[in-house]
Amino acid sequence: MSGSFIGSAMMFLGLLMLVVSYFSPALIALLRRHHQSAAIAALNVLLGWTVLGWIGALIWSLTAVRRRD
Repeated sequence: MSGSFIGSAMMFLGLLMLVVSYFSPALIALLRRHHQSAAIAALNVLLGWTVLGWIGALIWSLTAVRRRD
């Protein structure tokens, strides 16, 4: 029984790591309070499954943030 629990826990942690890494561009944009965070999240969700869309969202999330004065 403990073997199946450990296997299930490892699978859950692996899946959690994949989900967090997939949504990392959107999370970075939200944490940085990027002025285009909604658009970055939309790009990440809609085109993140393509490597090019994910890389584009990541680069965009790391661009300069405009501060409101």
